[in-house]
Amino acid sequence: MNTLYYLLIMIVAIIVYTTFTWFYQRKIIKTLTEEEFKEGYRKAQLIDVREPNEFEAGHIMGSRNIPLSQMKLRAKEIRTDLPVYLYCQSGLRSGRAGQYLYRRGYKNLSHLKGGFKQWSGKVKSKK
Repeated sequence: MNTLYYLLIMIVAIIVYTTFTWFYQRKIIKTLTEEEFKEGYRKAQLIDVREPNEFEAGHIMGSRNIPLSQMKLRAKEIRTDLPVYLYCQSGLRSGRAGQYLYRRGYKNLSHLKGGFKQWSGKVKSKK
């Protein structure tokens, strides 16, 4: 019976944490549709937070690759005074990268709804 209570408490804790994170992320990072993203990404720092092999397979033209796994080491490469547009494959990693950057003082953060897999604009890839 104690095991059942323990599992129930763990499940509730995970649900509460996930819900809190989702609302917090929506508050600090603008989620942009592809059209909104296209309107502003040329005036912003465009950061692809996917891993290098994903980036080389195809990325939005003009983007820089700073993987989420390297964000702590490379966040200094991103200017705080310019808007930051983030994207990943589906939108999860870019949201986490945005949360990290927000805690480091970046305020003008946006990410692509649905990520790169929803992108229909110009793409560059290594052949």
